[in-house]
Amino acid sequence: LAKHTGRRLTWQPNHGSADVKAIMEESRHELNVSTYQMCILLLFNNHHSLSYQDIHLRTNIPLEELKRHLMSLYVNPKAKILVKSGHDKEKTKEPQDDDVFQVNSSFESKLFRIKVPLVQLKSMPGQDGSGLVRVDAGDGTAAVGGSDVPATVEEDRKHLVEAVIVRIMKSRKTLEHNQLMMEVTRHLTSRFQPAPTLIKQRIEKLIEREYLERSQHDRRVYNYLA
Repeated sequence: LAKHTGRRLTWQPNHGSADVKAIMEESRHELNVSTYQMCILLLFNNHHSLSYQDIHLRTNIPLEELKRHLMSLYVNPKAKILVKSGHDKEKTKEPQDDDVFQVNSSFESKLFRIKVPLVQLKSMPGQDGSGLVRVDAGDGTAAVGGSDVPATVEEDRKHLVEAVIVRIMKSRKTLEHNQLMMEVTRHLTSRFQPAPTLIKQRIEKLIEREYLERSQHDRRVYNYLA
């Protein structure tokens, strides 16, 4: 603290994760979800159904984040924990103000532990941002993703990459460049596929902010600064 007096810690709940025990009518599961998804699901312990506006008011999650995290709970057939009903439910997958959500009582899965991947909205010219592209999450579950990443998501990913780098280096203390790149990629594959250039940029930023340093004996080796 004496060395880094100007630093400010900011809580970022959109980067957290949680394991939630789900008791369905026909089965039980352990859901690996984001912190925001956990907050949404816990509401249904006390409510049979909730509107989109109700969920927003009760969680106070920023609307863009709420849309992404809520959609992840009902657009993926392999992780369709909630069901959406509304007048325009067939026209768009995105939640509308008058949409109502409830737990999917008919949900079935052969897996006990289910990872719920996050939706990424794909904005294309002439579209309203509701386009979705399906990709494989790499762990047997299906995810939804897009090649055009919104600026807010891109910024979140930068913070997430930095957090993973610090976590790895704090544990390992010293790592060679290629080893660190592989470790970071392995940790983040379940969420998204980080570009090597993004990882390199975040390493440089962490060196600038004195979280890491290059070894004096080998410039391709990084040391963690406590």
